[in-house]
Amino acid sequence: MKKFLPFSLVILALALFSGCATNEARYIDPKGTETIVSLNKINIQDWNQAADELVADMLTSGVLDRAPELPALMAVSRITNKTTSQADTNSLTKKVRVALNQSGKVVTTTTMGYGGNVEDPMAQELAQMQTFMSGEKQQTRLPYYTLSGLLLEDRAKSGNTNQVTYTFQMSLTTTSDGIAVWESEKQITKIGKKSTVGW
Repeated sequence: MKKFLPFSLVILALALFSGCATNEARYIDPKGTETIVSLNKINIQDWNQAADELVADMLTSGVLDRAPELPALMAVSRITNKTTSQADTNSLTKKVRVALNQSGKVVTTTTMGYGGNVEDPMAQELAQMQTFMSGEKQQTRLPYYTLSGLLLEDRAKSGNTNQVTYTFQMSLTTTSDGIAVWESEKQITKIGKKSTVGW
């Protein structure tokens, strides 16, 4: 019996080691099914899914093909967060902007922003410097579109089970007349008793 003891200890050690190894940090696909699903915040997979579906809806609508000049110039306006969490709306708008820029139908200005907040102040300063040094007034190309949005949240509870629905709304407006030429929304609903891994 004693001669089997060391082998048993080896098996036990391997089992403990493999158990501990699963708790170590590792990389996963941010669009995969191993991501953490939280009931109290918008997760990375929520941003990805909402952005992908909103962009697909905009591109298939054909609205971008009706701009008088392609690629059309777009500025990002206000994205209002009405949820209870401190959500960084750039997680949504940046993904939307990248996809639209890659489509070849839209380019985004980074020197104009809602409330005077610009994304790239250096580019803005250099444009102003170029105008000053040339002695000629440069004609600024104004955006043809603005992109705005709203994040909403609805919560429900039954016993120990919680449900939350996040609604991502977006509008594309032509600056010449203030008309929303495209609007869409994506809803993501999560349910459970607590946050979990996988979906």
